[in-house]
Amino acid sequence: MDFWPEFLANSWGREFVAGGFGGIAGIISGYPLDTLRVRQQQSVSGSALKIFRNIIANDGPAGLYRGMAAPLASVTFQNAAVFQIYAVLSRAFNSSSQSNGDPPSYKAVAFGGVGTGALQSFILTPVELVKIRLQLQSASHAATSHQQLISSSSSSHRGPLSVAKSICKTEGLRGIYRGLTITMLRDAPAHGIYFWTYECMREQFHPGCRKTGQESVGTMLVAGGLAGVASWVFCYPLDVLKTRIQGQTQRKYNGIVDCLSKSVREEGYRVLWRGLGTAVARAFVVNGAIFSAYEITLRCLFSSGSNQTQQ
Repeated sequence: MDFWPEFLANSWGREFVAGGFGGIAGIISGYPLDTLRVRQQQSVSGSALKIFRNIIANDGPAGLYRGMAAPLASVTFQNAAVFQIYAVLSRAFNSSSQSNGDPPSYKAVAFGGVGTGALQSFILTPVELVKIRLQLQSASHAATSHQQLISSSSSSHRGPLSVAKSICKTEGLRGIYRGLTITMLRDAPAHGIYFWTYECMREQFHPGCRKTGQESVGTMLVAGGLAGVASWVFCYPLDVLKTRIQGQTQRKYNGIVDCLSKSVREEGYRVLWRGLGTAVARAFVVNGAIFSAYEITLRCLFSSGSNQTQQ
């Protein structure tokens, strides 16, 4: 009965809930662009517009949201955990001389982000595996076989649970964590850049806001968007390899190095940046929405908590 009031009475609970709202906002705002990005990374050729038209023609508008149930079902916990872990680690990496109410140093922010990215990979890997398998599943696979899509499943899955059961049955429990290593290699440094860029940009746009927390929504949107763009540009080649490793239903790649060498040999180095434009556009929209939802929710929760304390 008293769980939620007690949970929200401390900063940990508020940061956790705010992170959940941020994650939901990010998924809903950017999922169609994420579907286009994944399809581009797996195809030998094809522009985002061409892939978009094919999806609409074969699957209808719902095709852009295929597989969204997997991340949406887990995103509240996942994103909440990310922001909570980051808050704890950034404070832990902060030196004692700077922990007198001031915000964490930029160095602590970067190290906290790296640690957060590494830890959240254990949550994210199974979710993204299922999401990618569903996004690559389409009624148009037979018609697009000339594009040599890596993941051309012969059976059609109705939802994330169906995919997860199929993976466990054919690949075992280890199959659920296919891509864990490359996910960690991608997310650890990318999250360091992500949080560092956000803190730097918000302070640049609104000096003093890191301490007061009074930046405008416009600052949140732009700073969050730029943070997402910076982190994605840095880690994008690894993301392409991750998509190909997790998207294969029949063994083609024997690890990260093998995937890299085969992809470059068959399609050239440009393959490592295929779909970057779509990813950058998505990153700006999604991460602007994530940080805005997070900061606004946190502000409301702290304001509500202060009012209850005064009463």
